[in-house]
Amino acid sequence: MDLRLHEQAGDVTLQHGARVFDPWRLEWAEATPRPGGVEVTPEAALAALSAARKLRGVPVAVIGPREAGAEELRLAEAVGAGLARCGLVLLCGGKNGAMEAACRGAQRQGGLTIGLLPDEEWPAANDHVMVPLATGIGPARNAILARAAVALIAVGGAYGTISEMALAMQFNRLVLALPPAPEVPGVVRCPTPEDALRRVAMHLLRMS
Repeated sequence: MDLRLHEQAGDVTLQHGARVFDPWRLEWAEATPRPGGVEVTPEAALAALSAARKLRGVPVAVIGPREAGAEELRLAEAVGAGLARCGLVLLCGGKNGAMEAACRGAQRQGGLTIGLLPDEEWPAANDHVMVPLATGIGPARNAILARAAVALIAVGGAYGTISEMALAMQFNRLVLALPPAPEVPGVVRCPTPEDALRRVAMHLLRMS
């Protein structure tokens, strides 16, 4: 893949061949190739750009059921933690179950968590939501979440999760699903959280 990170005088740039990445606009531009640099994975590239405060905080959504089983909770927490390690912002529905597990994983890794609540007041958010946004519109908030996220990762669920996945597909978002999630045409199935995180990183780096 030959992604190379260059650090000089406190500045961090990411280069791929004769292109340099703009981490604020999430775009590549032509540039003169620079020798050296450190080869990095897509995930490590995002983490380095975020640590240098150059990466824009675009949200990645984690969706799943309120009544989540043990495996769904484990996967959601792993995905949340991985997003935080990549320096990405986690967006979710702000309630309990898989949403709370994802927020807990992200918060423990120092990540930013945003909850887009169906309720009328912010205290309805779970304790790991750092930015609770009360919409007061009930399940209709699923459409806002699907539109606001640059990518969605489903870790289980039923009708609510299916609606978010379907809406996101209509909005041309990248939608990924781990094994417990429902089957939805066009959604990319991922065997592990690590595979899902790598696909998100490649999507944000415009490499997929």
